[in-house]
This record gives sequence, C-alpha cells and structure tokens, in this order.
Amino acid sequence: MKRLIVILMLSGFITGIQAQRVLSLDSCRNLAIANNKTLQISKLKMEKAHYEDKAAFTNYLPKISASGGYMRFGDEISLLSDAQKNSLGNLGTNIGQALMPGLTEFVTQLGQINPILGQMAQQFIQSGKLQGVEQALNQAGKDLADAFRTDTRNTWVAGVMLTQPLYMGGKIRAYNKITELSKELAGKQYDTETQNLVLSTDEAYWMTVSLSNKKKLAEGYLNLIRKLDEDVEKMIQEGVATQADGLTVKVKLNEAEMNLTKVDNGLSLSKMLLCQLCGLDLTEEITLADESVENVLAETVSEEELNQGADQRPEIQSLEIANQIYQQKINVVRSDMLPSLALIGGYAATSPSVFNSFEKKFRGTWNVGVMLQVPILHWGEGFYKVKAAKAEATIAKMQKEEVKEKIELQISQSKFKTEEAQKRLALANRSMEKAEENLKIATKGFREGVIPTSNVMEAQTAWLSAQTEKIDAQIDIRLADTYLKKALGRLQVQ
Repeated sequence: MKRLIVILMLSGFITGIQAQRVLSLDSCRNLAIANNKTLQISKLKMEKAHYEDKAAFTNYLPKISASGGYMRFGDEISLLSDAQKNSLGNLGTNIGQALMPGLTEFVTQLGQINPILGQMAQQFIQSGKLQGVEQALNQAGKDLADAFRTDTRNTWVAGVMLTQPLYMGGKIRAYNKITELSKELAGKQYDTETQNLVLSTDEAYWMTVSLSNKKKLAEGYLNLIRKLDEDVEKMIQEGVATQADGLTVKVKLNEAEMNLTKVDNGLSLSKMLLCQLCGLDLTEEITLADESVENVLAETVSEEELNQGADQRPEIQSLEIANQIYQQKINVVRSDMLPSLALIGGYAATSPSVFNSFEKKFRGTWNVGVMLQVPILHWGEGFYKVKAAKAEATIAKMQKEEVKEKIELQISQSKFKTEEAQKRLALANRSMEKAEENLKIATKGFREGVIPTSNVMEAQTAWLSAQTEKIDAQIDIRLADTYLKKALGRLQVQ
C-alpha cells in the first residue's frame, strides 16, 4: 500500500513537471508572432496588395466582354404611314377607279368604230374579270405593306466586344507602379507590426524574469528576517534583548511577508500578460528559461550598426515608399489631361435583324476600329488636380523628414540609456559586494552581542536594496539593448 502511494505521488510530481512549459525568449517571440491577430491582419493586407498588383497588370492586356439584352416595346417601328399602308392595300381598287372612266369612253368609241369589238369589250367589263385583277393588285399591295413591317416590339440584342488600350497617357503604367509599391509598403508595415510585437513580448518576458528573481530575493529576505526573529526571541528569553527589539523585528517580518505577497501577485499578472501575448491560456503554468540565470547579459551592438542611423527602420522605409506612391499619383492625375487611344473590335447580333430586310432571326456582323479621346476644355480642372497631387507628395516628403529626425533622436536616447544601464549595473555590483560584506559583519557582531538589532536590520535592508538594484540594472541593460535595436530597426526574430 505504501509503495502504491509513493508511485502515485511520483507520477503526479512528474506529470506536474511535464505540464509546466519552459519558454525561452525566442520561443515567446515566435509564439507571439504566430498567434497575434494584428500580424495576421497585416499578412492579409500583404495578400490583398499582392492580388491588387496582379489585377493592375491585367490593364495592359485586352479586355473581352459579352453583353445581351431584351426589350419589349408598346408599338413597333413603322416605315410606312397609315395612309401609305391603306393606299397599298387598295392598290387594285384605286387603279380600277382611276381607269374606269377612260376605259368606258374607250369601249364606247370602239363600239362606234367596230360594233363587234365594242360589244366584246363591253362583255369583258361586265364579266367581272376586271374585278379579279383589282383584287389581285389589292393583295399584292397588302403583301408589300406587310413586307415593310419591322415587328420590333420584341427586340433581342447580343454582342462581344474586345478593347485593347494603346495609349492612356501613362495612367496604366503609373497605376501598376502604385500597386507594386503598395505591396512593398504592406510588407514594411508588417515588419513594423512585428517589431512592435517583439518589443512588447521582450518587455513582458524580462519583467517576468525580474519579478521571478525578486520573488526569490523576497523569499531569501523573509528567511533572514525569520532567522533574526528566532535569534531575538532567544535573546529576549536570556535577557540580552528587549521586548522592543522583538516587536521591531516582528514589524519587519510582517513587511517582508507583505512584500513577498505583492511580488508573487505581480509575477502572476506578468505571466498572464506574457501568456496573452503568446496566445496561450492565461492560467497555463509557464517557466522562463532566464529565470534561473544569475547574470543577465545583453548582446553587444557593433559600432558599424550604430552608425547606420534611421535608414533601417521600417517606418522610414514605409514613408519613402509612400512618397514614391504620391509621385506616381501625380502621373495618374496628369494622364487625365493627355489623349487616350484604344483599339476596339467585336461582333454584334440583333433580332429582328436588318441585314436581309427585316427578319425575326439572330443575325450580326463584326466591327473593328480605334477610339481616340482628346481633352479640350475642362476649365483648368486637370491643372488644379496636378497641383493638389504635388502638394500631397510634398507633405509626404516633409513627414518622412520629420519622422527621421525623431527616430535619430530616439536612437541617440537609446544609446545614452544603454551606456547608463551599463554604468548602473557596474555600480550595482559594487554596492552588492559592500552590502554583502556589511551584512556578514553585522550578523557576526549581533551573534557576538556587540551590534544591536537595529544595525542588523539596517544591514539586511541595505542588502535587499542592493540586490533589488542589481536585478533592476540587469533587466534594464537587457531592455536598453532591446530598445536600441528597435530604434535601429534591427529587432528581428532569430
């Protein structure tokens, strides 16, 4: 039974060790980059700019489009008037009425000349055969009127059109260049977001390391106060120390316990912040690789890198690209003032068609030509737009110069902070050596009874302050190095 309990305890201990994740600075950076929503949005913006660049290039290529439509009209188009239609429909009757008086007179005169022929002509008129001719002519006239019907009440149209730009005043080339620069700008903005995220991650990481070391320091200090409290209690019992000395130590003990509680809470919150940046669960137990490192050393920046200035900053590069985009926008606006030439061609079909009289069939024909557009008078609109675009380009250039000046100032400040942090660390190390020596002497003198309790507590407080200053100096020198790399635009993931 005891063996089973031991095995269960060991397995639970091993499981607890395995469940706790150990994170280095690089792994925290990589997790933050992989899980940050802002960077994911920046990646999508890069993808969007890539496809916009692809779309802009297609403006060099011919465009082919198809269109179709149907229209219902209330009345059809008529090529003949109502009077003309009526006249054609009564063509035979009208001709008969026009010829009948003359024909009657002709038959009468023929009868006087030759009674037999006159009688035969009279019989032909009375036989009705002439009315048949009139009806045939009426029908022919009606057929002719029907042939002129368009029947356009139901109209169908379909066509295919090809357009090839030949010269657009440089607009296509400028727009294509803008999309290329926009794609590059999206990449630089992604670099900026990445460096900002890495900076925030580094700050949270080293803050956690600092609080973890301060927790160990607070625990060590609490142990010192507890040991002193035990010694003073013994000395009170032996009559060597007073109750006042005991109460003073008790107060210090309570302060040490409260300080440990504050540091522990701060460490928990700092780890939660780091987990949030890394995309981990806020309650996940993590351990940082640098928590156990006694001396945190910063990477050195070469003199050559320090002399690079602000040119490597993605913000400056982004503003330079933006300036180029504004220059291309001037070309786009100016192109509106220039002629444009395009080749066009296509095929169009309609129903009813008019290529073989009016037919209710789909018939069409091809067409090809060129289209030239020349602006003549727009009351200076294009001129004013060019002036406005040039003003925007000038604004972008001045903004770049202003930001560059601020970044150069930031670089100088970061250099001074790095030097200051190095000096502070050197002073903290010397103070630490003196505080440790003073604590040893005070502790030894207290045990020998030649140094009062107050002096021991002062030595312990000085030791705590020196240890805290050393931890802060170590973290400051690492953060100062991070800030300097960020100012130089060199804060990249390994």
